[in-house]
Amino acid sequence: MDLHFATAWEVVADACADVDAIVQGDRHVSYRDFDDGAARFAGALAAAGLRPGAKVSLYLYNSPEYLVAQHGAFKARAVPVNVNYRYLGDELAYLLDDSGSEALVFHSSLGERVAAVAGRLPRLRLLIEVDDGGGHHVDGAVAFDDLLAAHAPQPRIERPGDDLYMLYTGGTTGMPKGVMYHHHDFVAGLYLSFALLGLPAPTSVEGIPPFLDALAGRDRLVSVPCPPLMHGTGMWVGGMPPLLSGGTVVLLENRSFDAHELWRVCERRRVTRITIVGDAFARPMLRALDELEAEGTHLDLSSVEAVVSSGAMWSAEVKEGLTARLGAVLVDALGSTEGGGYGVTAAAGGTRVETARFQLAPGTRVLTEDGRDVEPGSGEPGLLATQTAAFGYHGDAEKTARTFREIDGERYVLTGDWATVAADGTVDLLGRGSTCINSGGEKVYPEEVEEALKRHEAVDDCLVVGLPHERFGQQVVAVAGCSRDGRPTGADLRAWLRGSLSGYKVPREVVVVDEVRRAPNGKADYGWARRVVEEAGRA
Repeated sequence: MDLHFATAWEVVADACADVDAIVQGDRHVSYRDFDDGAARFAGALAAAGLRPGAKVSLYLYNSPEYLVAQHGAFKARAVPVNVNYRYLGDELAYLLDDSGSEALVFHSSLGERVAAVAGRLPRLRLLIEVDDGGGHHVDGAVAFDDLLAAHAPQPRIERPGDDLYMLYTGGTTGMPKGVMYHHHDFVAGLYLSFALLGLPAPTSVEGIPPFLDALAGRDRLVSVPCPPLMHGTGMWVGGMPPLLSGGTVVLLENRSFDAHELWRVCERRRVTRITIVGDAFARPMLRALDELEAEGTHLDLSSVEAVVSSGAMWSAEVKEGLTARLGAVLVDALGSTEGGGYGVTAAAGGTRVETARFQLAPGTRVLTEDGRDVEPGSGEPGLLATQTAAFGYHGDAEKTARTFREIDGERYVLTGDWATVAADGTVDLLGRGSTCINSGGEKVYPEEVEEALKRHEAVDDCLVVGLPHERFGQQVVAVAGCSRDGRPTGADLRAWLRGSLSGYKVPREVVVVDEVRRAPNGKADYGWARRVVEEAGRA
C-alpha cells in the first residue's frame, strides 16, 4: 500500500498508543488521543459536506490542535493549508481564496481578523475556533473541542498515495504560492532520512511496523520545533519526523521565541533534537547559554543530540559558540519549499565551520543561465537546481513552468538561489536572485553583507536591501539591530565594514534600531527594512 500521512500515523498510533505524541507545557496528548481527535475532526469535515481534495486552512499558533487538525484533514483526504498567523485583512483573504479553502481553523485571539474577511469568501463553509483565552468570537464558528465531542471518529479508510499534500511558501519574494506534492513521495522522502541512521526506511505502509521494531532499542526522537509549524522547517524537520517514528513533538508555550524557555524545556523533557531557522534563533540561544553560565546556572542539556537549521543563514561564529557549549551535532541544511534539501553541512566540537558552505545532496547541480554545469573552482556563479518530488504551484501554470523544468529527462526545480562551486565540490551560497542588488552594474547579494555586519560584536541582527539610486540604479542600505548600551552609529558600522568588504558592497546608509523585525519563521522581512530606511531618510 502506498504511503500516506494519515495511514502512516494510524500505524504508529496503534504501535505507540500510550506514548506522548505531543507535549506543550502541562498538556500531554498520547498517540491514542492524537489519532482519536483526528478521526473525530475528519468526521466533522465529512458531516459539513467536505469531500476528498477540499482545502482546510490552519490559522493557528503552535499548539496540539494544529497537529490534530492537520492529521484529521489528512484522514479525510482533505488538504491542510498553512496560514501565517501574522496575516491581516487582504493577506489572509488572498491565501484563503487562492487555496479555495472550505474550512478554517483559527485561534480565538485571531478571531477579529477572521470576522473581517469571512464575508468575502463564499467558499468557506466551516469555521472552527480554538479557544486561547482571548479575542473575538466569530458568528457561526464552532468551538474545536465541541466539534470533536459532537462527532464520532471517522472509520479508517484506504487512501491513495497520489492524494495532494501542499505547503504555501512564505511569500518573501512575492505572493505566497502553494507547492504541491503527492503524499507517497513526500512521506517516503521523510522516511528516507532515517536510513542515514542505518534503519530500514519504509517505502510502503507494510514497511512501517518493521521500521518501528528497529527503533525499539533506541532513544525516542524528542523534538522541539522552535519556528512555527506553519513554516516548512518547523513542520518538516521538527514536527513530522517524530510523529512518523513514534517520537514526541514538544511545543514551546511562548509565542515569541524565548531561548531561556527552550533550554529549560530541553532539560525537563530530555529533548534530543532542536529545529531552528538560522541566526534569528541561534544567536539568542547562544546568548542565553552565556547568561546562564554567568549567573552560575548549569542545565543538563546532555540529551540534545542535534540542532537542525534550514531556511536562513547560520553564521560560523554562532555555530562555534554553540559547539563549545553543547555536545550536539549542528546540522545546517540548504533547501526550499519547492525542492526539499539541496545540500547540508554539519559541525560538532572541534570541527572547523564556515558560513553558507554546503556539501551538495545527490540530484543537485549548479547551472549557468545557459544550462551548463558550473566548473568547480571556476568562481563562476550559477543557479542551484535539484531533483524534486514537488510537481508545481497550485493554480499557477506560468510560475510552475518557469520554476519546474525538465533537464536531462529529470524534473528539477530552480528557485533562483545562486552559488559558486569550490574546487572540492562544495558550494558557497550567494543568495536569491530576486533579492540581489544591482549597484552600478555590480551584483551585491544581501546575505554576504548581512553576514559581514553580524560579525560586529554589537550587532544582533541585520537586513540589507537595495533602494533606487539616480546614478547607480540601486544603492545598498542596511538596518542593524543593536540592543546593547553604547551601540555604534551607522557611520561607525560603515567604517568598520570597509575592512572586510569591497567598497561597492558597503551600505551607503546603515540605520541602527533596537531590534530587527523578521517573520515568525525567522526569515527576512525585507519590506519592513525598506520602510525603515525610507522613513529614516524622510526624518
